[in-house]
Amino acid sequence: MKFVGIVGSNAELSYNRKLLHFIKKHFEEQFELEILEIDEIPLFNPDGNWHDSFQLRLLYNKITRADGVIIATPEHNHTISAALKSTIEWLSYDVHPFVDKPVMVVGASYYDQGTSRAQIHLRKILDAPGVNAYVLPGNEFLLGKAKQAFNDKGDIVDTGTVNFLEFCMNNFIKYVEVVSKLKKPKPLAPEDLDVTGSISTTIEGIDPDDPDWVEKAAEKVGAVSGDTYVKLDHGILTVNQIDMFLKAMPFELTYADDNNQFLYYNNAHENPDSMLAKRVPSQSGNRLSTVHNSLPPARIKNVERVIGVLRNGDQEYVRAIVPSPEGIINTHNYQAMYYPDGSYAGINEIVFNFQEWLDWYLQATGQHLVGGNTPTMPGTGVPSAGGPSASGPSASVDATSGASA
Repeated sequence: MKFVGIVGSNAELSYNRKLLHFIKKHFEEQFELEILEIDEIPLFNPDGNWHDSFQLRLLYNKITRADGVIIATPEHNHTISAALKSTIEWLSYDVHPFVDKPVMVVGASYYDQGTSRAQIHLRKILDAPGVNAYVLPGNEFLLGKAKQAFNDKGDIVDTGTVNFLEFCMNNFIKYVEVVSKLKKPKPLAPEDLDVTGSISTTIEGIDPDDPDWVEKAAEKVGAVSGDTYVKLDHGILTVNQIDMFLKAMPFELTYADDNNQFLYYNNAHENPDSMLAKRVPSQSGNRLSTVHNSLPPARIKNVERVIGVLRNGDQEYVRAIVPSPEGIINTHNYQAMYYPDGSYAGINEIVFNFQEWLDWYLQATGQHLVGGNTPTMPGTGVPSAGGPSASGPSASVDATSGASA
């Protein structure tokens, strides 16, 4: 499970931030918690644009994709902080990421009552029209005397308090599992597979379907190549080293950006017919409508659905098994990519023969597969696990005309 933790204070020193960091560390084997701040969010203004704030965009995108949200609220004058109230107002005016989202409320304060009044107010706010969160009932975790509650390592020192927190968090995990079954996917907007628009990284003035798009686009923007160094987030490589690194991957990799333009594949095969998802150099830069022009209309609609659920944040990946000859489990994984503010940045597709990995694992561990009554995917000999995608829409694949979805 993936949860988002919201620090309900914009103070530099916050015991609610400490509480969330303790939850993140203490429950790391049960769920992943990403802690988000609200210290740069402007005062709510109905005439303003929420999209102008990086933190608001980040909160919106992260909350949308999270399985649940934990809000740690301080108590200011018997209610929540102005910063937290303003944040919720922004996120319930033009956009509504809290709708049907499981939320748990916790809080820490200097005195004995441990944000009890603030938590009551916050629960009412989260139930308001426009917010409409599913707030975990009961399970009121009120951490009083916060200055004395933590040791130098940031751990809560009182065993009884930790035990009660564990009780509440386990209830929230169960609550999320139940509420998730009530979640309704957002409507899918039509996908522009013809690339009629542009984004900030679109290279203008060159037809995306030009077979020489890579060379012409590289010349237009002065793209670096060869032994020129590129600074990455955790390293420095030359362009040649990046190429070698990507080609050495034991997968077929492709990337289509959020404008639905097919920009890259790791061309490690001299013969395209030997690929699990055939691609040719002239396809780089193509519109996705061109890449998939051999598909019937019903399959094109499926391509749009896969992109749509990833763009919407309904899922972070879609997986499919493509019927193939015996000895090949042709596995396609469509992974959403994200910009720094958490918004959708396109699809990273990973294609590989899972049979090779499975055979190696069984040999290395001395184990073997046993039979069952689960239907198998045609031509694969492996269980269908509920269809081509156990995690979402059927991801029918065009294995002969390039990047698939």
